[in-house]
Amino acid sequence: MTSAQLAAVSYLARYSGRTHTLYAFQLREWFAWCERNGLDALTGVQRAHVELYIRQLGDRGLMDSSVNTMMHAVRGYFRFAHIDGLITADPAVYARLPKIHRDETRTQGLDRLELIRFLQVAQTLTVHHGALAYLLGINALRASEAPAVRIEDYADTMRGHRVLHLVGKGNKPATMPLTVPVLRVLEACRGQRTSGCLVLRPVSGKPIDRRDVYRMVARIAKTAGIPRHISPHSLRHAAITNALDAGVPIRDAQILARHADPRTTEHYDRARGNLDRHGVHFLTAYVAGV
Repeated sequence: MTSAQLAAVSYLARYSGRTHTLYAFQLREWFAWCERNGLDALTGVQRAHVELYIRQLGDRGLMDSSVNTMMHAVRGYFRFAHIDGLITADPAVYARLPKIHRDETRTQGLDRLELIRFLQVAQTLTVHHGALAYLLGINALRASEAPAVRIEDYADTMRGHRVLHLVGKGNKPATMPLTVPVLRVLEACRGQRTSGCLVLRPVSGKPIDRRDVYRMVARIAKTAGIPRHISPHSLRHAAITNALDAGVPIRDAQILARHADPRTTEHYDRARGNLDRHGVHFLTAYVAGV
């Protein structure tokens, strides 16, 4: 095993699951590019080499955001190789990445009436569609979190609230209260069962996975007559933006979304406010009588 490969293995050992898979792919792409260009993937690499690699990622047709994502593992790889003393300097630390403007989100969420319609229609399909819709659209669970919810996870009561225990992104544990409407739908889905995965495939009765979540959300949206693509993240987006529209403070919306950084939650607030509270409305009203 070469020093470059050993550094890669050491870096990837920090991660697991989907993150490990993604970062391993990104490093394979970097190693393959270095091999095609006669470079060692670790030693002798200069900032110019890293920027040439970034340029070719863009030339392949990747969006600026995808280029930045592809560089996550490469930058981490060199950062820890430098920390471990395998290289004298980090060639990626000052490499120029495409600038991403994150003030607005392009996620197609649901407004209040659409979210109500989505939740109502989901319950008319099956109890499993209903439970999934409420977990995504009210409790703002991610597509990877909803399939993992087990019946035992919401059996506890804390301070008078029935709560849901889950392990979220980054293996972070979280506890969320379940309101009466949500609990009613979950209990209908549970039926007479006392353990096991909560949401099942309606036909086979087997636990759902991430792909099932996407398919079930798409079916609900189609049945509800929502004329655009709706993904599981659209439901999470709807939960956060509708909470903000309802007057929930940013800090409480951050807790609902389980965002580590409040700026991520503010991103959702700017996305709705740019249209609803845009200055053009006030200016139009001001000059309307002229």
